[in-house]
Amino acid sequence: MNSIVNENDFKYYMQDIERHYIGCRYSYEEILNNEMVPFKFKTIISRYLKTEVSYETTLESHFYYLTRDTEDYQIFRQLRARIRVMQYKDPKKQERGFCEKVYTIEQLAKLSPSEKEQMGMIIRELILSKLALFGFQI
Repeated sequence: MNSIVNENDFKYYMQDIERHYIGCRYSYEEILNNEMVPFKFKTIISRYLKTEVSYETTLESHFYYLTRDTEDYQIFRQLRARIRVMQYKDPKKQERGFCEKVYTIEQLAKLSPSEKEQMGMIIRELILSKLALFGFQI
């Protein structure tokens, strides 16, 4: 049973004029089965990411353990991926609670899983540039 009551609230796809937004509780298999997700992104998953990542893996888990020395990192870097996270407010200022922050894929991959855990990081959303997706050569 899910520990989060409304798990499906974090599985969504949205878009605006410049970007695609995908909830990070989606697994790659669920993304491939979602008719709203752009065909080109599904093609990238099925052609390039299938060797690096299992289809049962959620985006949240994938980005949490992502490192800079893998091909999947290079793919998301070329897509100009950004990741929206929730993390602890600055502990140096002794503030309590969480704040929202958007990381580039390069910034996120620099952090080790232990650093992410120390920051209380919860990965919430993948943000893809429409222009970068358009320019990606398949």
